[in-house]
Amino acid sequence: MISSQHPISARWFLIVFLALACPAFAATWKEQVLYSFQGPPNDGFVPAGGVVFDKAGNLYGATTGGGPGSCFPISEECGLVFQLSPPTKKGDPWTENILYQFKGKTSNDASVPAGGVILDADGNVYGTTAYGGTGDCVLLGTSAGCGTVYELSPPAKKGDPWTETLLYSFKSGNDGYFPWGALTFDGKGNLYGATQFGGGKGNTCNVFYGGNCGTVFVLSPPKQKGGQWTEKALHSFAGIANGKQSGDGANPNGGLVLDSKGAIYGTTLSGGYNCAYHSGHGCGTIFELKPPAKNGRMWSETMLHRFVDGNDGASPQSGAVFDAKGYLYGTTIGTVFRLTPPSKKFGSWKKTRLFAFCTQNQGGCEPEDSLIFDTSGRLYGTTYYGFGEELYGSVFRLEPPRKNGAAWLIDYLYGFVNAPDGLYPAARLIFDQAGNLYSTTTGGGQGTCSRYCGTVFEVSPPHQ
Repeated sequence: MISSQHPISARWFLIVFLALACPAFAATWKEQVLYSFQGPPNDGFVPAGGVVFDKAGNLYGATTGGGPGSCFPISEECGLVFQLSPPTKKGDPWTENILYQFKGKTSNDASVPAGGVILDADGNVYGTTAYGGTGDCVLLGTSAGCGTVYELSPPAKKGDPWTETLLYSFKSGNDGYFPWGALTFDGKGNLYGATQFGGGKGNTCNVFYGGNCGTVFVLSPPKQKGGQWTEKALHSFAGIANGKQSGDGANPNGGLVLDSKGAIYGTTLSGGYNCAYHSGHGCGTIFELKPPAKNGRMWSETMLHRFVDGNDGASPQSGAVFDAKGYLYGTTIGTVFRLTPPSKKFGSWKKTRLFAFCTQNQGGCEPEDSLIFDTSGRLYGTTYYGFGEELYGSVFRLEPPRKNGAAWLIDYLYGFVNAPDGLYPAARLIFDQAGNLYSTTTGGGQGTCSRYCGTVFEVSPPHQ
């Protein structure tokens, strides 16, 4: 469960789970650990998000820890960005290449990656860090920085160092503080993301991390090469005012999605409705931000849904995803949901719970990232925990019903059971062209940090 005092704690701390009956898993899917992070001093640990492919088949990602030991009090290490190259011969190990090790606030550099990375068409890597940069945010009496958006550019000559550029350092004012989750490109090269705190609105969103309730922001590239990127907060969340039952969202997640008209859709971890499950902070929301008719004016927010309790769903920790018909799908700490856009019958978006996790004899509990579709309309995702002895997360698939009103059917493709396998998957999956699934686990593997180094893994369907 998520602490009412620390709304992001589910991502950072492990929780003891109930040992109940273990479900049957699809025995024909096979899992392989492609890489086990080794931890300090020479490698990273605890992946910050999932992985992405480049055109050559290499995988890229980031870890929250590893690198130079100069980021106290957040952690001893500042984190890094890595590349994994596939073997030339099947069955051989993948090869890790550390692209960049962050140096932290003392070097006016970024620290502690807080989401997965994305790539542009030229092979540049983009991501966020929760701390570091030139901002003056203070944590536990130490200047830790307010977070950054960074870019890593590949070298002109293979084997030379990659070049890091801090595109933006947050200041903890109206621009935000503590960026979280993956970034999103639009067709013009603008980057969209979210900060969990800052923004200048709301005072109920965790004083420990900075009070205000977070922002959705856009970073626009310079008109001339070598110029400065421009940051703008599109919306500042206000949360739930003291003494009120409901209000605005709070602590937005990254992984935003855009529609064809440029509207932004996402979720907030907190805010919305002051439910008993997350007393004082709210159970979270799904929101839409529409661009203004004229440049320079404010974006307008529409609250598509306020989660009201654990049965409805609570505390979404990732963004949503569209299907081909314009429906939105996402996860909460215990459910998979769908939002149907307005129609003549329903004047507003309609939420439907498609599946409930964390129940006896079920294989998964607590999905923590967004879903993906295959070409047949099936949904795939991961759960952080699992019910049953020594079950530390799962990869699942949800099959849509053949008849309207029928239930979605779940198939657990793989269950993580013990180190040296990966443990606690908390990131989005991706497909390769052969239908294999790839992602990371935040723990497990064969590294030196016991159960918490983490892995990159592949899950293959029966035909492999």
